[in-house]
Amino acid sequence: MTLQQLEYIAAVNKYRHFVTAAESCGVTQSTLSSMIHKLEEELDVTIFDRSAHPIRPTNTGEEILRQAQVVLFHAKQLKETSSCERKRLSGDLSIGITPTISPYIVPKLFRYFTKHYPDITLHPTEMHREGTLSRLRKAEIDVAILSVPDSTPDLLEIPLYKERFAAYVSTEDPLYAEEELCFKDLPMDRLWSLKNQICFQSQICSTGENLCDSISSFESGSLVTLFMLVEENGGFTFLPEMHIAQLSKNRRQHVRPLVNPVPMRQVSMFVRHDYVRESLLNALATAIKSIIPKEMLDERLLKFPIRL
Repeated sequence: MTLQQLEYIAAVNKYRHFVTAAESCGVTQSTLSSMIHKLEEELDVTIFDRSAHPIRPTNTGEEILRQAQVVLFHAKQLKETSSCERKRLSGDLSIGITPTISPYIVPKLFRYFTKHYPDITLHPTEMHREGTLSRLRKAEIDVAILSVPDSTPDLLEIPLYKERFAAYVSTEDPLYAEEELCFKDLPMDRLWSLKNQICFQSQICSTGENLCDSISSFESGSLVTLFMLVEENGGFTFLPEMHIAQLSKNRRQHVRPLVNPVPMRQVSMFVRHDYVRESLLNALATAIKSIIPKEMLDERLLKFPIRL
């Protein structure tokens, strides 16, 4: 068994096509197929169901591929453990980021890295929380940026910033007449919410108020849709602080601060405990510090570099 064979099966799993996988690996299809066949003979298993269209892993193949991905990750880490590699500001950086955070960070990340770190290639991908954590644990991405109210002791958490929530209120709702809204007294039956995979409910309800069970609403997939639902049908929705700057002048008139308590979410960066590219994490942290208002940033991020 060789790392090259593991790279080949990982490529086939990624592209689900032998020809495309071979091209990505810079070898002929016959070479790739032969090496994978030898690996299957050595392990005495069938890794891919070649009769399926597109090709897919067998049940046993799925487990082998999960292990192969971790082995390839550690092999890559071994090449980067020297101090010069740890400090090298170049290479690929794959980031999983949730859709409720991505719009405020990713566009400016590309601009910042193009200007300050041209030798680092960003590969950000929007995905829901559970998918992001799953891919990080399987070493399919380097970094996850998300808000997780639950503990994740198997991962290293680097707090980035805290963000308040505000309310976006219909002009037809009685709440519109208020200058600020008491969070614990909100009529949750008039709330429009995001769908469960990307919703703010678990983040907002981490304030300690038992409100989630009382939410009865149509579920949408985007903030823009929620704003339109509020404008057309009444009620209100929640929006993160970073989104307010992106609203038009007219839509900002719908925003009301929330108090008593002020609902907030903690946005953090997560990596595996065996991740070693400290320089890339610090480059990412520096970029984020240029994007997020200083008063929102975690004090430790402002004062200290990241140490792994």
